[in-house]
Amino acid sequence: MKKYSLFQRWSGVSPYIWAVMSILPFYFIFQSSSTPEIIAGLILTVIFFLSLRFAFISKTWPVYLWTSILIGISLTMSILFAFIYFAFYIAYYNGHIKNRVAFLTLYIIHLVATTFSINYNLVIQDEVFLTQLPFNIIIWISVILLPFNIYNKKKQEKLEEQLEDANKRIAELVKQEERQRIARDLHDTLGQKLSMIGLKSDLARKLIQKDPEKARHELIDVQQTARTALNEVRKMVSQMRGIRIHEEIARVKEILRAAEIEFEYKEDESLKDVSLFYENIISMLIKEAINNVVKHSKATRCTIEISQFEEEIRLVIKDNGIGFIPDKDVSDGHGLKGMRERLEFVNGSLEIRTNDGTILIIHIPNVRKQVEVEGLL
Repeated sequence: MKKYSLFQRWSGVSPYIWAVMSILPFYFIFQSSSTPEIIAGLILTVIFFLSLRFAFISKTWPVYLWTSILIGISLTMSILFAFIYFAFYIAYYNGHIKNRVAFLTLYIIHLVATTFSINYNLVIQDEVFLTQLPFNIIIWISVILLPFNIYNKKKQEKLEEQLEDANKRIAELVKQEERQRIARDLHDTLGQKLSMIGLKSDLARKLIQKDPEKARHELIDVQQTARTALNEVRKMVSQMRGIRIHEEIARVKEILRAAEIEFEYKEDESLKDVSLFYENIISMLIKEAINNVVKHSKATRCTIEISQFEEEIRLVIKDNGIGFIPDKDVSDGHGLKGMRERLEFVNGSLEIRTNDGTILIIHIPNVRKQVEVEGLL
């Protein structure tokens, strides 16, 4: 029985409201005692609904043509039969016009025409119009507000669709980038070690008869290399789950303590709504930067500061080391190339300053967390 209920959930009551409003013009038309006026009203009503249909499926210049016809019929019906309600149909249609110039032009024309028709009926003191005055005022307010409401809603829906498409493309790019990173890491980590294992195994096989002791040493190297490769693979797998900022900071404290470098961390207490993907990017940037500090800076103090603003997240990493000149050749080394690649992927930027040490200023767009993309990390 729910299938045949009057108000179906999927459609709501709006189709029935439109159906009732479509019957209204016939009620006003048959109030006239003149047969020619009744025939003219019926013809105008049919033409109006046909024109409305064509207006919805039209693009470019025909939009002006059909809307002009609709406004003309609405004005005529208001003068002959004091019927203003066609203006509501036109206001609803105007909100669906995508071109801003066409929207504003037709909106102004329609508002002027509707205002004229209402004032005309007020001046002639039409009895039918005066009995419907509260509803006619509502229609006039709808002509003012409804088009902008629908136009803005359609614009928002379009932006949301574009944002959804962009998020999908970003998700695919992230997956592709992650696959490439995994492939590079596997090649760098396992490729060399597996080749070494193969060479040492062949050497041990050749030496097992001639020099068993040397062959035994080669096999021990093979065993050690295999264990090292296994540990590195485990480390890679653990990193793939995504690194939180606080986890990376804890690791940084241990590394700098072991390197006898004083560490200070300044965190923005308002840092929030940062997705796991962006936290992972920031953590990897911190990791690369701290590795540079430990290996190359000869610093005794290092400071990390993270600040979140309306438009960006700013990461500042400063040390009091020897510094360097960030020319092209140097910027490709010390892990900075990888940092630039990660930042380029998220439309971020890296600024390097040398003032009593090295200062890395990293800017990352502040994309608020909405829906976590599954399977990215």
